[in-house]
Amino acid sequence: MSDPDSRVTIHMAASLDGFIARKDGSVDWMETADEFAGGETLDGPAIAAFLQTIDCYVMGSRTYETALGFEARGFGWAYGDKPTFVLTRRSLPRTRDTVEFYAGDLAELVNGRLRPAFRSIWFAGGGVVGAECLRLGLADEVRYSILPVLIGDGIRFFEGLDQVVALRLAEVKAYRSGTVALRYEVKGKAA
Repeated sequence: MSDPDSRVTIHMAASLDGFIARKDGSVDWMETADEFAGGETLDGPAIAAFLQTIDCYVMGSRTYETALGFEARGFGWAYGDKPTFVLTRRSLPRTRDTVEFYAGDLAELVNGRLRPAFRSIWFAGGGVVGAECLRLGLADEVRYSILPVLIGDGIRFFEGLDQVVALRLAEVKAYRSGTVALRYEVKGKAA
């Protein structure tokens, strides 16, 4: 049975024109920044404290490969020691014990395994994965970090979402980097 206190969050960083990556999967454009004097500053301790509130991550295989690429270039593993579930049917390298590959039913994973075990479940990447999570009614909130850049073409935030999902704006934050963070509650879900 699902834990009513658990929360499923879809989080994505995207360009202002709604792309999470270029068509080839590259995210080189994410290193952009602006200077917005009226914005909040995020320092290391604040980021670390926030990341401690996340219990586990779910992502698609392309996001996992991107994370491995960042790690190989010396940026570290962004998901710490948290359990990370990678949705894939492909054979991928498993670089740490906290990573589990999953190829089954997404609703069964979320409702049958993750909600009973974790309070804060974050879908951290993949336009198709995020759309499927919404299509199945699994998400409680959507967090959208808009970076100050237009890239013109690429992989959409919600690739292939084939239905309307009503949202309620719950929070807006602007940061000194020019990034704007939006938090939406999925309507019809308990807050």
